[in-house]
Amino acid sequence: MATTYIDHHLALLVHLRTILAALGEAEQVPEENHALFLERFDELLAELPRQPEDAMAQGQELIVQVFHRYPQIAHLIPRDLLWFFGGDCLHYMPDEEIELYQQLDERRFSAEEHGEEFNWELEKQLLALPDDSPRH
Repeated sequence: MATTYIDHHLALLVHLRTILAALGEAEQVPEENHALFLERFDELLAELPRQPEDAMAQGQELIVQVFHRYPQIAHLIPRDLLWFFGGDCLHYMPDEEIELYQQLDERRFSAEEHGEEFNWELEKQLLALPDDSPRH
């Protein structure tokens, strides 16, 4: 069963939260501020499935804060989250990557319009293939 667009990004947020928690457990960050940050992250995880539109600004803010607070894990932040939350998060994406995600969204919207299922991960892999690769 294909996961929904929100579920996909929620799973990525849960994964990122696990990484953030591990930083605290390894005592690589000040505990007091880190605990408060994780509380806000947990609020986002709870809010996103219920009110996705309302959670977008908070998600954008938290993802940008991850880059600033925890630069040591910037390379571990799923790129899908940058696109999903948009806004200031897009400053961390090169233009070529933004173009790829724009194509992905176009494919997703087209599939939705035609009542077709859309597999985000599969489509992302297909778009990343070189132009001369066979696409099934």
